[in-house]
Amino acid sequence: MLGRPSLAQLLVAPLWLYLIVRWTHDWVLAPGQNVSARVSLLPLEAVSETARWLDRAGESGLLAAVSTWAAGGVEFLAFGLASLPQLAAGAWLTILLTVSAILLGFVLAVPLAVVRVYGNRPLRWLSLSITETLRGTPLLAQLFVLYYGLSLTRYLGAIPGIGWGLIPGTAVFVAVVGFTINSAAYQAEYIRSALQGLDGGQLTAARAVGLSKLAGIRHVVLPQGLRFAIPGWSNELVYLIKYSSLASFITVGDLFFRARSIGSDSYRYLEIYAVAGVFYVLLVLSASMLMERVETRTAIPGLGTTGDR
Repeated sequence: MLGRPSLAQLLVAPLWLYLIVRWTHDWVLAPGQNVSARVSLLPLEAVSETARWLDRAGESGLLAAVSTWAAGGVEFLAFGLASLPQLAAGAWLTILLTVSAILLGFVLAVPLAVVRVYGNRPLRWLSLSITETLRGTPLLAQLFVLYYGLSLTRYLGAIPGIGWGLIPGTAVFVAVVGFTINSAAYQAEYIRSALQGLDGGQLTAARAVGLSKLAGIRHVVLPQGLRFAIPGWSNELVYLIKYSSLASFITVGDLFFRARSIGSDSYRYLEIYAVAGVFYVLLVLSASMLMERVETRTAIPGLGTTGDR
């Protein structure tokens, strides 16, 4: 039997319902349409008319101040609804960057962490150098080096299919590379800390029953250590959602890029950044709920559960 939905679930459900409907409409029913030309799927005109009516009602009467205040709130709502099509397009790239970076970064982070803990001295120093260099330099600087310094777009542009249809342009792939290597460094530290928190006798016991060192790490140590690293991943996923806004500085049309463009066109920066902020908050809530579910599903009774930490 399903339990009563939490407040967070009630908050994020309308966002994802809208995004799914919006993306389906834009990609299936109206493919190829310019982002700035997309119309709202919500009753925008009715909301705007309500704002105008309240504004007229506020010109006289005892409730003039209340009507004027209400008109301003409804007009802000109308502006937010009109901005949703462009923000939804940007949210797709924000989610794409976040998910790609956390998954690809994990693939790189595991060997970096294992080498740091169980490798020989040269490999440990190599892993340490990579992680500290990436963690010690600004992510924006790394993106600039990849985009402007190394000109990765020139090489990525030669790959057939990039920039066509639903496949994003070269700047998005450069951002994925930058976020992936940066996230890999942080994830490696989370995993390293989790591995060092395990009893050192675990690997010794694995070797005693006939497993090689690599097999013992893979089958005995890592399954336990990765469970303890889940809270760190939760933080990293939240950070990536927020740091994805840096991709706008290399021309990626993410959520922040779209909000900034709308602000430049309308000069209503406060309103559009407030709407974009709501988007980010709901995306962060979604990520937190997802990681809580992952932690619950992967926990072993008596080991790696939230209550045991």
